[in-house]
Amino acid sequence: MSTNFCETATRVLDIEAKAITGLKTYINQDFNDACQLFFNTRGRVIVSGMGKSGHIGNKIAATLASTGTPAFFVHPGEASHGDLGMITQSDVVLALSNSGETEEILKLLPVLKRLGIAIIAMTGNPDSTLAKLADIHLCARVEQEACPLGLAPTASTTAALALGDAIAVALLEARGFSADDFALSHPGGSLGRRLLLRISDVMHDGSQIPLVDEQATISAALLEISRKGLGMTGVLNAQGQLAGIFTDGDLRRILDQRIDIHQTLIVSVMTRNCVTIRAEMLAAEALKIMEQKKINALMVVNAEKVPVGALNMHDLLRAGVL
Repeated sequence: MSTNFCETATRVLDIEAKAITGLKTYINQDFNDACQLFFNTRGRVIVSGMGKSGHIGNKIAATLASTGTPAFFVHPGEASHGDLGMITQSDVVLALSNSGETEEILKLLPVLKRLGIAIIAMTGNPDSTLAKLADIHLCARVEQEACPLGLAPTASTTAALALGDAIAVALLEARGFSADDFALSHPGGSLGRRLLLRISDVMHDGSQIPLVDEQATISAALLEISRKGLGMTGVLNAQGQLAGIFTDGDLRRILDQRIDIHQTLIVSVMTRNCVTIRAEMLAAEALKIMEQKKINALMVVNAEKVPVGALNMHDLLRAGVL
């Protein structure tokens, strides 16, 4: 039997996209109350779910934890065999079950209720036992699963995942969670490098900074560019401040002008009001500036516009920022 895989994939994506869009109907006061409860809790958000809902719950807990809301996942089967001790009365429980009738989840409710722990249910059935017993119900109902048999959780898990992301981002914005905050929980790998490295960590400083006086000739500037190997040199005024910059690109532009590089002063051909950056800024910000301005190097200056460093795209590449 011949199968058109692309046609099937398109149908699946259409169904799941419709499932996510349909969630907008359920973003109401219940959603607002749930987020407020998560925001105000003095403890953690405990996420729990069985099977595929458990996998989604694990991801939701991880996203919450990495965006400023302390959270972790507790398996409902293990919870009834001792892991309930991980949950405190200061916590809030987010229970996931598409049917709202998952036995392992329902068995936890009497104990959680007795401890006075708030329960937020996320189900696809507002009339289910879990939805009715929870303090707040978040509806993640979908019209159909992408599975043609209607058996494998597909659209329903996608909807639950998207709703979890909506919660996490809503809380992130409410907390004023910043890139620096995010970096503290993501110090490893390339993400950590992008978020934690500052200009001062990657720039060339001291005698490595390419600099010439504005009364220097173009030829002297070219020698400085060659010595320092950054493809540019800063140009200083009489007060030691950055007056401009001269790059390899500037050199190519003046070659057709038949300028005498041995007699012409660099001040007459340099780029004034050049783009600069501060040492305390993130290296990722330097990358953004270079991409926006279509330049390959930056001078680093202090508050008095005195050069304290220099860097180029290769420095960012070596540091793993790219």
